[in-house]
Amino acid sequence: MEGYFGLFSAAFIAATLLPFYSELALVGLLAAGYDAWPLWFWATAGNTLGAVVNYVLGRWLMHWQDRPWFPFKRSQIGPAERWYARWGIWSLLLAWLPVGGDALTFIAGLMRAPFWLFCVLTAAGKGGRYAVVLALYALGSGPLGLEPATQ
Repeated sequence: MEGYFGLFSAAFIAATLLPFYSELALVGLLAAGYDAWPLWFWATAGNTLGAVVNYVLGRWLMHWQDRPWFPFKRSQIGPAERWYARWGIWSLLLAWLPVGGDALTFIAGLMRAPFWLFCVLTAAGKGGRYAVVLALYALGSGPLGLEPATQ
């Protein structure tokens, strides 16, 4: 159970604005013999909940936009608003991208995306990414199994 909690934690941290790669933890646990589907579930859950933190931060920060210590100028927020207005909430399906994906979840909060749709789209994108990692691991260890690689 510690492995699953560790993966959940790694995926959670990786989804925040902090730099971290949970795929390394996922592959390490696969190689150690952990079951793939619980790993997929806990990685997806942790990464999605970490994205919720970004969403909440984006939504909360706008309450303070008139304060001198606010980290963004209105001129910096404008381009993000225009980008989001152009591509919309469906761009959250790309929240899994290693570069810019976490910022999408922050912008979704900033732009007050509907929370339920945010969660569904973000979980779909992030779950898809972990499914691809599992599939790539499976290809490296046999056509049907997710057994640990042997040398």
